[in-house]
Order: sequence, then structure tokens, then C-alpha cells
Amino acid sequence: MELVDLTLFLTGLSLTVALDNGLLRTPPMGWMAWERFRCDIDCTYDPKNCISEGLFRDMADRLVEDGWKELGYEYVIIDDCWVSKQRDDQGRLQPDPTRFPGGIAKLARYIHDRGLKLGIYSDMGSHTCMGFPGTTLDKIEIDAQTFASWGVDYLKFDGCYSNPVEQMLGYPQMSKALNATGRPIAYSCSWPAYLGGLPPNVNYSLLGEICHLWRNYDDIQDSWDSVQGIIEWFASNQDVLQPAAGPGRWNDPDMLIIGNFGLSVEQARSQMALWAIMAAPLIMSNDLRNLDNWATAILQNKAAIAINQDPLGIQGRRLVQEKSHIDVFWRPLSNSASALVFLSHRTDMPFLYHTSLAKLNYQPGNYMVYDVFTSSTVTRLKASTDFTVSINPTGVVMWYVYPQQQSQRLHLHHQQHRKESHVRYRKPKAESTVL
Repeated sequence: MELVDLTLFLTGLSLTVALDNGLLRTPPMGWMAWERFRCDIDCTYDPKNCISEGLFRDMADRLVEDGWKELGYEYVIIDDCWVSKQRDDQGRLQPDPTRFPGGIAKLARYIHDRGLKLGIYSDMGSHTCMGFPGTTLDKIEIDAQTFASWGVDYLKFDGCYSNPVEQMLGYPQMSKALNATGRPIAYSCSWPAYLGGLPPNVNYSLLGEICHLWRNYDDIQDSWDSVQGIIEWFASNQDVLQPAAGPGRWNDPDMLIIGNFGLSVEQARSQMALWAIMAAPLIMSNDLRNLDNWATAILQNKAAIAINQDPLGIQGRRLVQEKSHIDVFWRPLSNSASALVFLSHRTDMPFLYHTSLAKLNYQPGNYMVYDVFTSSTVTRLKASTDFTVSINPTGVVMWYVYPQQQSQRLHLHHQQHRKESHVRYRKPKAESTVL
């Protein structure tokens, strides 16, 4: 069957949809092993960093003890390379006995005891991407039941070593199987990434009925080129991607790599800002045991997190793409607020960008502006008033904007807690202001 024909066929199937379990009404937040730790299974010579129960216990401890959990980072997600090379006598997946001697159920209890949730990885194919046993069509039900029996809260379902027909059948079948277990399990599908991420091969209406989130595009790598490429792909295809997202159904541009080796401070802020604007999952892949203070500050920025977690769940869009290599992104938020991000693709020097809120389609009136990364606030900025922002190379300026007449209670939650000594209040000049 043609791909499009299969999609139309599947759309008519009666499915118990993933959305019935009410999960992920805002994008998921947490930590995942893959980008930082890959398939390191050498626990003899690299015991602290190998894919093992010790690594996931360490990360769970850090999420709780270092303030991540209280900010919403709640998932600890195992990626590839956890599973034994052989299924057990009952045909079930089982963890590598050397690296996970306590088993997954015991690890789940450890994580649950700390108020966190456990995610796990499988692959809709004969093998996982790294060559471990996969979940073929005949194994979907038993694997879903196994994950539920272990206390798993989240499944990332990859697509290596499978063909488009198997994917068209398997991804909806796993959705139904997960719901049939009776355990609420968030379902992350890699399906669209294997079909090019765009219609007609990808049916986002169907996808939103069976998955909570989905990978659309290439794996992220530890570099600014990779982050910038993902941002550009999402922005270039936003007319298709943006309407597909909403509470319980999210586009996933892949993991946050802030705190690793490839991003500068400016570029790390840029990733955090754009993932917030895109209503993307905030799933870190880094070493929480050895994070620099600047990386922690970016990832724990309460204003950026609040924007990302806005309950309206509307994904943002790129409004402007300038010849000067400045992009402007916008996202509508609850209570008549919004977020703006001014992104510089330049590599030479800070750039002075001139505009006004009116030019960015804001209605007439006075606005309050809170700068997410400098904690400065501007009051009574008229929509018609020209302003200038200075954007560092490969960096961002990120604003939370709301009408002046809004009550103080509509401020972002973090503003109730920040130290007033860290805030600089400046009134705009009569006709223009530099921010």
C-alpha cells in the first residue's frame, strides 16, 4: 500500500487513544541519557558514566537534591542500550543483568520514592538503533504489559530497523497496548522523523490522537550548528508543525544539550529560549553531577520554564526573518501575555535591532516587558514606541510581555520569589528606548 493510503486507512481505525489518559497537558520536563552518555556500556573502565542503574539513580538524586524537581523536571528516561541481548523464557524484554542487577522495577521504585517518574526506551523494529532486541509487531502487547508491570511512566518508541508499513501499524498498536495496561504511560513516538517529518507522509491529525509527543527531525548533536539547524527546520515548516501541537500533543525538537561541550553561554540561552517558544519538551541530556553554574542558571530559569509550561499550550512562530540575520519569534500565553525572542545568527559582534511592538503585530496600548535572562523590567512601553535591543552573536534577547493594566498577580510566578536587588527598573524614553 502507498504511504498515504495506509495513513487514510489507519485514520479510520477505532483506537483507544493515548490522549485518554490525560497526560502531558504541558510539555514534559526531565532528563534523558542519550545525547550525553550514548551507548557507553563499559562499566568496567567507565563505571560512573556507563548505561547502568547507578547512572539513573545518580541523576534522580541530582534532580531532587539540586532543585530540578521542584521546577518541574520530573522524568528520568533510559534510552537505548539498557536491554539484554536476549529476551527471557517468557519472551519478555529484560535489562542487562550486569548493568541493571536490581532490575527495572526496583529502579522504578527508587525513582518513584523520590517523587519522580521513570521513562524507558524501545524500538518499533527488529533491533534498536544500537543493535539490541527491538519490539516487533508480535511483541508490542507483551512489551507494553512488561513496561507497565515494572512501573514505567514514559515510553520513547524509536523506529530503527523497521519499514514504513510496520511503522504505520506498530505506532498506533503500541498506543492501544499502553492504554490497555491501565497504567498512565506517556508515549513518545519517533515515527515522523523516519518519514521526513512532513505531509503527505506524516499525518499529524492521526499522530496527535495516538502519541503525546513525537520526534519530527534529526537527532540533536552537541553543537551550535545542530541546534541552529533544528530551529531553522522548525521555523521553515511552522505552518504545518505549529497547528499540530497543543496540550497532550507536542512536537519534539529533541534534547537540551546545555551544560555539555558544544554550546557557549549565549548559544545555551538561545536553545533554552527557542525550546520555550516552541512549547518543546524540556528533556535535558547532560551530566547533572558536573554542571557549571551558568548552565544550571539557564536550565533553572523560572521565567523561561513558565513560558514553556504555559497552560494554553500554543506553539510559537517565527514572525520576522531579517536580512541582517536576526529572527524574531513570538508565542501567545495565558492572561493576554506573550513571549518574544530576538535571535541573532550573526557571528561578528552584538547587533542593535530596531523595531516596535506595533511592528510585531501588538495592539495599541502600554505594555510591561520583563527580560528573561537579565531580570530587568520596562514599564509603560507603548506599542508604537520604537525600541532597540542589543543581541549578542548567536545569542538571544527573550521578553515576557503583558498589557500594563494587568494585575500584578499575573506576573510570572518566579517574580514573586526573585530578589529585588537583582532587578533594574528603567522607564523608556519618550520616543525610543534601548533595552
